[in-house]
Amino acid sequence: MKELLEYLARGLVDEPDEVQVTEVEEEDGRKHEILSGDYASWVGRWEPSDLQPGQHFRWPDDAFYAPDGKSIVVNEEESHAIVLIDYATHRIVWQYGVSERHGSAKGYLNGPDDAYMWPDGSVGVADIRNCRLILIDQASKAIKTQLGRTGYCAHNPPKSFGLPNGDTPLDNGHVLVTEILGSWVSELGWDGTLYWTVRAPRIQYPSDAQMLANGNILLVDYSRPGQILIMTQQGRPVWRYAPRSGPAMLDHPSLAIELSNGLIAVNDDFRHRVIVIDPKTDKIVWQYGINDRRGRTDGLLFIPDGIDSKPPDWSGL
Repeated sequence: MKELLEYLARGLVDEPDEVQVTEVEEEDGRKHEILSGDYASWVGRWEPSDLQPGQHFRWPDDAFYAPDGKSIVVNEEESHAIVLIDYATHRIVWQYGVSERHGSAKGYLNGPDDAYMWPDGSVGVADIRNCRLILIDQASKAIKTQLGRTGYCAHNPPKSFGLPNGDTPLDNGHVLVTEILGSWVSELGWDGTLYWTVRAPRIQYPSDAQMLANGNILLVDYSRPGQILIMTQQGRPVWRYAPRSGPAMLDHPSLAIELSNGLIAVNDDFRHRVIVIDPKTDKIVWQYGINDRRGRTDGLLFIPDGIDSKPPDWSGL
């Protein structure tokens, strides 16, 4: 295990990226974190002792480092809640949504995906089946801003969205929205300004679009065979990874990120692995997990469904 961690940290990046992977199996989840420096590893599993009376932690999906430097933001998509977990104690310190109950009334969600904390502490989320994006005040839990009409699922941003499953914060304060219906990607302001919208070409089920430093868009196709696509904001493909068979084929990848040296890391959910691909050669240059073999012991993953790059100044304290 230690050798794998060292290989990833030393061999893949010029200034080693620190990667967190969220795994999910029905009601459980665990996290792997690869750290630079002394290359220590931290594996946390949410035990009953981590939960306070009345708390639940089920169906964890994506997990992202929060800009407060101490919290992990997790959406529990099929449990209809989003939570903040204190990094140091593993304790849930904040929740929005009622566990195991979906809805659209105040305090309820229906299939929340990709919850992020914004610099002011607000928490944004793509509320998929309510077809809206909401920005929640952390202190009061009031919805500060909503884009889209609750329950109306059609592409017409900012008035409506077709099953939005991505709401990535951008450096300029805008939000990058991914919609399942129609494979749309759009850049909007929380004030409702639409800057551009485009369809991802030849993508069946787009997931979690990210904006790269050069302005291009990176996203995956949550399908079998799956794809990774980099395209311009006008929808012109720049790079596509789409093997149709064999060990290189993807099976329902849900998120890809660019590492600091230009390599692409992706969690390949149903092949139970995280891989790193060199877009110059289309070769897999690193892998954690064994193809098509799920498990909970060292070297194995069980439907890894999220990946994030740890900010270099993020302490967790």
